[in-house]
Amino acid sequence: MGQNLTLLPGRLMICRLGPEAAVPAWSHRGAVQSITRTSEELSIVCAETDVPDDTKAERGWRSFKVEGPLDLSLTGILASLAGPLADARVNIFAISTFDTDYLLVKEDMVVKAAEVLIRSGHRVSGR
Repeated sequence: MGQNLTLLPGRLMICRLGPEAAVPAWSHRGAVQSITRTSEELSIVCAETDVPDDTKAERGWRSFKVEGPLDLSLTGILASLAGPLADARVNIFAISTFDTDYLLVKEDMVVKAAEVLIRSGHRVSGR
């Protein structure tokens, strides 16, 4: 069964800070924010605005939201989205929350990603 996805407005960036870094105030902006700390890094996804230029980051990402909530016992949802995109050579950065998944793609690949997802049986709005 295909998923309903919405392309969210705005550009995002994926940042990498040191494992002991404090979570910066600029990380709390945008429709999607993700802050993940491991023993090796502090990884932040947030809006591109107001992030210092010297921050190690990949800019120019857009986000497809899988409309949820999704039951945590469901299997294969992310694979049904990521597989066709990988076959079409569209790079993704995935974020999962309790309720749903977000697929980030580079802005110049948004149209191609939407077309691939639609051909794979998913529905995409917000384009």
